[in-house]
Amino acid sequence: MTTEIQISTEHLTLGQFLKLADVIQTGGMVKWFLSEHEVYVNGELEERRGRKLYPGDEVIIPDMGEFIIIS
Repeated sequence: MTTEIQISTEHLTLGQFLKLADVIQTGGMVKWFLSEHEVYVNGELEERRGRKLYPGDEVIIPDMGEFIIIS
């Protein structure tokens, strides 16, 4: 099942997304999380915490869930 994550801005970063989706508790955990877990954005492995996400982008974190960004 895909979880919808609503944003009120044009975009957000992958780090902001992880916190907004309650995958991590603090922004300081982003670098560690990306080094320890696979995160796919639109089907491609992503390791950059600053990657911009826009409405329509799909984020998949194996064993944690599938998410879609909506506005």
